[in-house]
Amino acid sequence: MATITFKQQTDEDFYKARNKALVNEIQHFLNPEEASLISLSDLKKILKPHNETYKGMQTIPVSLIVGSEGRYKDFDNQFFPKNAHLKARWESIDRAHLQNVILPPVTLYELGGLYFARDGNHRISVAKARGIEFIDAEVVSLKSEIKLKPGHSMKYLLNQIINYEKRVFYSETNFGDITDYWCLDFTTAGQYDVIYNHILTHKYYMNLNQETEISMPDAILSWFDKVYMPVVQVINNAHIMGKFHHRTISDLYVWMIKYWDDLKRKFGEDYPIDQMALDFKKTYGTGFFHRISNFFNKKILKKNMDDSKTNS
Repeated sequence: MATITFKQQTDEDFYKARNKALVNEIQHFLNPEEASLISLSDLKKILKPHNETYKGMQTIPVSLIVGSEGRYKDFDNQFFPKNAHLKARWESIDRAHLQNVILPPVTLYELGGLYFARDGNHRISVAKARGIEFIDAEVVSLKSEIKLKPGHSMKYLLNQIINYEKRVFYSETNFGDITDYWCLDFTTAGQYDVIYNHILTHKYYMNLNQETEISMPDAILSWFDKVYMPVVQVINNAHIMGKFHHRTISDLYVWMIKYWDDLKRKFGEDYPIDQMALDFKKTYGTGFFHRISNFFNKKILKKNMDDSKTNS
């Protein structure tokens, strides 16, 4: 039996890893973001860490490395390589492992208890592909009040953040006790601050020409009854939710209020809410087959571009 060479082994290892990335992408073709490596910059925009602290050299569980600062488009959410141009660098690191060569430590950011590659993305990819459990790393910590559980998608982390924001909002405003409404839910972060500002604006207008200050609980209940629920009723009457899969009615409320404000600036303050709802549905509603078509069109375009580069 012929002895397999290091080159043959690293070739096999790379294509196995790349094929896993391809299968992962196909399995998530309706929601490609679920197969994408988490971008540290995207998470920082949501969590807004306060400062940095140098933590020095540490041994980090590879399973806690869930994203990257700059190479998140090159690897999938399992750190498998997505592109052929990664092959040479990836295989050189894989070969070092086969030859028991000690590699330099990677550099990581820590945020919310999870880790993100600053340098050493290929080393992390090979480590994950080879089932290595720990890796030496130089760590810089970014301070955040939220502690996150490990997950392989931005959606999973985002759900944790949104749940945290909801707990804070309901706790600090007593919104649920005041309205008896516990399903003010969102699919994007930062929306509870938007709602709070809506309530404060409503409270401001309630207080105009009043001798005594309207209390916050009264303002919350008034906003809920006179602003939020009427918009919800319009959404239901126009059957808009069916056009926005995986979104909540509270998402639609925020988007439609903003859209309505834009229309009123263009066409006047008396622009009817029912017409706004129909315009919104027509402009932004997308269906199942439209999303499938977009996915396969993008895949065909990418394949044609790759073939063109190969033949040039």
